[in-house]
Amino acid sequence: MKESISTRVTRIVGGGLHALLDAMEQAAPEAAMAQAIREVDLAMDEVRAELGKALAHRHLAESHLARLETRHGELAAQIAVAVERGEDGLSRAGIAKQLDIEAQKPVLDQAIADAVRDGQELESYLLALQAKKRDMEDALRDFIAARAAQQRGPVGGGADTSAGRVEQAEAVFGRVLARETGVVPAAARADAAEAAKLKELAELARDHAIEARLAQLKARREG
Repeated sequence: MKESISTRVTRIVGGGLHALLDAMEQAAPEAAMAQAIREVDLAMDEVRAELGKALAHRHLAESHLARLETRHGELAAQIAVAVERGEDGLSRAGIAKQLDIEAQKPVLDQAIADAVRDGQELESYLLALQAKKRDMEDALRDFIAARAAQQRGPVGGGADTSAGRVEQAEAVFGRVLARETGVVPAAARADAAEAAKLKELAELARDHAIEARLAQLKARREG
């Protein structure tokens, strides 16, 4: 069975460093980490494709709903003329068509709401994968830099060299493990701060819209 997007993203974002540590024991940490980064890229491509579908579904539903609402308004005007002229048959036909339109509206409203929800969920997946990829790239750079520093160091005996390699690897992966289990990277902190600002801006705009609608209703009542 094909792995779902949500399961795949959860596995990638929530996964620890066990596979990378196993690869380190097999003397292939750099290749394993590079492969993990490629998997994140593939997952992001899949999420972007699904996000495009969700946006397309939303656009189609909104366009169909707009056409139905326009037709409903046209029928209302036509029905009014028919009623004024005593054309009950025409009036009933117009009303029947309006009822058909009204029966479709909840379905389209739900389709739009589903598409909006799916789009928001997929966007959150994309942000999480982007953050995970940055962490992996940092880990890979740390490992390469640590290995290069070790190679530039003094050459000792076989036992000392092996011990130094283990200590170096443990230090690199220790930093990565600490970052994944408790310490938030600077890039992630910046993303969180930016997201908080955007949320505050959206809430401010919503509050303004509410106040404008309330003022409009009050003006109608007083008028």
